[in-house]
Amino acid sequence: LSPTAAPVSDHAALAQFCRDQDIRLVVVGPEVPLAAGIVDDLTAAGIKCFGPTAKAAQLESSKSFTKAFLDRHEIPTARWKSFTDPKAACAFINSATFPALVVKASGLAAGKGVIVAASKEEACRAVTDIMQDKSFGTAGETVVVEELLEGEEISCLCFSDGVTIAPMPPAQDHKRLMDGDEGPNTGGMGAYSPAPQISKDLLQKIRETVLQKTVDGMRKEGVPYVGVLYAGLMLTKDGPKVLEFNCRFGDPECQVILPLLRSDLYEVMQAVLSRRLASSMPAWREDSAAVTVVMASQGYPGAYPKGLEITGLAKARQLGLEVFHAGTALKDGRVLTSGGRVLTVTAIREDLPAALQAANLGVAAIHFQGAIFRRDIGHRAIAFLRQSRGLTYKNSGVDIEAGNTLVQKIKPFAAATSRSGCNAELGGFAGLFDLKAAGYRDPILVSGTDGVGTKLKIAQECQKHDTIGQDLVAMCVNDILAQGAEPLFFLDYFACGKLDVDVAQGVIAGIADACRKAGCALLGGETAEMPGMYPPGEYDLAGFAVGAVERGQMLPQLDRIAEGDVVIGVASSGVHSNGFSLVRKIVEKSSLDFSSRVGVSGDQTLGELLLTPTKLYSKTLLPVLRSGHVKAYAHITGGGLLENIPRVLPHSLGVVLDALTWKIPEIFCWLHKEGNLSEEEMARTFNCGVGAVLVVQKELAQELLRDIQGHETAWIIGKVVALQKGSDSVKVLNLHRALQANRSLCVQSHIQGKIQTGKVKVAVLISGTGTNLEALINSTKKDTSYAQIVLVISNKPGVEGLRKAERAGIPTRVVEHTRFQSRAEFDSAVDKVLEEFSVELICLAGFMRILSGPFVKKWEGE
Repeated sequence: LSPTAAPVSDHAALAQFCRDQDIRLVVVGPEVPLAAGIVDDLTAAGIKCFGPTAKAAQLESSKSFTKAFLDRHEIPTARWKSFTDPKAACAFINSATFPALVVKASGLAAGKGVIVAASKEEACRAVTDIMQDKSFGTAGETVVVEELLEGEEISCLCFSDGVTIAPMPPAQDHKRLMDGDEGPNTGGMGAYSPAPQISKDLLQKIRETVLQKTVDGMRKEGVPYVGVLYAGLMLTKDGPKVLEFNCRFGDPECQVILPLLRSDLYEVMQAVLSRRLASSMPAWREDSAAVTVVMASQGYPGAYPKGLEITGLAKARQLGLEVFHAGTALKDGRVLTSGGRVLTVTAIREDLPAALQAANLGVAAIHFQGAIFRRDIGHRAIAFLRQSRGLTYKNSGVDIEAGNTLVQKIKPFAAATSRSGCNAELGGFAGLFDLKAAGYRDPILVSGTDGVGTKLKIAQECQKHDTIGQDLVAMCVNDILAQGAEPLFFLDYFACGKLDVDVAQGVIAGIADACRKAGCALLGGETAEMPGMYPPGEYDLAGFAVGAVERGQMLPQLDRIAEGDVVIGVASSGVHSNGFSLVRKIVEKSSLDFSSRVGVSGDQTLGELLLTPTKLYSKTLLPVLRSGHVKAYAHITGGGLLENIPRVLPHSLGVVLDALTWKIPEIFCWLHKEGNLSEEEMARTFNCGVGAVLVVQKELAQELLRDIQGHETAWIIGKVVALQKGSDSVKVLNLHRALQANRSLCVQSHIQGKIQTGKVKVAVLISGTGTNLEALINSTKKDTSYAQIVLVISNKPGVEGLRKAERAGIPTRVVEHTRFQSRAEFDSAVDKVLEEFSVELICLAGFMRILSGPFVKKWEGE
């Protein structure tokens, strides 16, 4: 906001400016406008304003009010007394039973109104300077003299909606100008967060005894505190004590705290203002540390030069650092100094030493004449971390407590999978299974192992972990069905770099639920936390299924399979868990992403569609497999139709399948078209809608099909044939035709989606390759976009832009200008199409036609 647009001190003009510019939210940074009542006045004018009212801001604007408030509510602070008479203040300094060496101007003094004296004489001189010589103006009409506390100074901030507080990571700033905490006090020469000196227990104590008590106290006094509350604390031997409050984000603390915020700051502020913070608590990055280093002008905090050129800013950004400007100005394309504290360089890394090193590299890359900065920001924290406390497994990156917590949380899930032969109790060295109790007389044990592949990448990107467990179980138990085996028990392996208990719990709950559906017990598993092996947020899975089959019922029965036998196909639920490296590459090159809405109702994202879990066939197909009428069963897994069916056939036989006999899910035709895949690539990579096949005698095929269709969608999809030398074991007829037949359905329903309520309907007019169109499509597919492209019109047929629109599922029309005698007739034809699609906004993107006056007038502003 330019000062010329509306003076900050003129709240009425500011409110009018906000109304004129349709500004919906004002966030107040400095303390002076807060104390002047800017929040009160803008709120009264109907404009949302983030920050405390003038009365609530007294916690910063009046030191004497704050000290009295702390005493009233028994919030720990230094002993103190306030004075309006300098002689009385000096008498108190000399007679106090504690070191009364801290002198504060009660009012606002731009963060400089505190003097920490080394002696009683110096404290009395400070009183004289403030009260008689007016060194801080009217802010010093009242002074507070308080006890000098010993300990370490820490900043603890929180969001408050007047009832609920949401603490931020603790931070520590560095007031002294030079390394080693030497030199004069400043507004702050750097900061870091989090502060390792603050344990979780101590942070909880501060939350309860300081932050929450303050917010509760203000509410009880009829002054709800809404906004950010900053508590400056001293960690004394008697516990944390309040030094001061600020009613805003601190500088430079803000530069290290907010970069650690994972949540959307705007959403947090809205939750504060709407008093729903309790249900919208912000999330923070727990695996990172931030350090910021201030670069100041030579002479600061005294007089300093201005107008010096700053170089190296781009290099700092290339190092992955954030540069926050403070005292800078832009002139003739050059960045110049214009203040005392010029800028800060912030680094976010995995720990404090690494963050400090990175921030110092950034400072070294930036130059202006006489720059002053510290190289030891965070030195106290680093010293604390390096104390000879001895290494632990936890600070090496393995949290045994978190692992134990996970085991306790998943025990009920495993117990729910108990079955005959097994109790499924976790915690022992090994699991036991009693085959006799399960009813087996002469069993053969069958085992299978598998993973989920890069489908995990999509689950992790979509933050959807509850279905991937079924994929893992299904991939294993569907495999052992090929031997005719009933799955008896399952073991899982979960590996990660840093254990997130909630994520792991979600995954393993899905595994347990799938085991229950499959009829096998979750007998045990391994959770491996391996720092450095996996990036944060990533994990890998492996599964192991063990089943059994009576000796005489094993599959496949190769000697019984004959030419003329029938192939029954059992429907898949979609892509299942194979081919996802190709799927991800196709999505990456398409105009969609995993958050794109798909389906006729638009109630599902592409990611959710692709994460549809693999079907479990054990309970539905096992009775049929044990009937004695099935000669072979194949799970269509990695290798698709072409490579899995031959695994259960004699070498002399093959199969011929007809793709027109089964329903191919729309996702496959979209992958086929979007990836420009060949028939062979489709059949060798994907199941194409068939998750399993059974080979049966022709005369029994219809009866068995009816049995299967009682539980699963299934079709007769082919037959067994004699294999000619050199010919393919599997032939899939009409696959391209079947994919083509479903293509329009696929694009129009699943991939196009519906017109979304509340979004502006946009038509894009093009003439060529659609480069601009592609950027618009990518923008509007984001959930945050206010626009939806409902139509693309080209004045030329066959251009690439039309194909880009079709691939994105957007309707297209060609209105060839060469077919019309006049510009007005052409424009009229375009106008009719726009009306047909109820277009609200027209975007010209590389449209190489001049539009007529009447058309432009009709669509003016649209």
